[in-house]
Amino acid sequence: MASKAVCPALAYLVVYVEDVLKSAEFYAAAFGYCVRRVEDSRKWAELDTGSTTIAFTPLHQRETDALTGEVQLPKSPRERGPVEICFDYADVDAAYRRAVENGAVPVSAPEQKKWGQKVGYVRDVDGIIVRMGSHVRE
Repeated sequence: MASKAVCPALAYLVVYVEDVLKSAEFYAAAFGYCVRRVEDSRKWAELDTGSTTIAFTPLHQRETDALTGEVQLPKSPRERGPVEICFDYADVDAAYRRAVENGAVPVSAPEQKKWGQKVGYVRDVDGIIVRMGSHVRE
């Protein structure tokens, strides 16, 4: 007998960063999000991003390092982490310009892909790759 599929909602994407407040403020300026909450301890911040929350927390903290291990970062600019953050924009060119003007490091300017999506890449203040693309309608 086949079991019924469980389809949970994605609640949080937690990004481990050097400076929680700096990262939250950067995402607000560079990508257009509003900061929803910053804890007084500055060990947690959240962006208002719709149904899934992007949250920032320090790279090293006793609570998670002891339980799940230390965060491993790329050792050079030629390496990247195993996760990429992707944002959907109606005007990818304008979004890319805004990101770069607000401190994002350009990786690849927006270009039209053969599958119908326009995509550009930047690095955030912690070196994380952020993809900015148009939504592909099927």
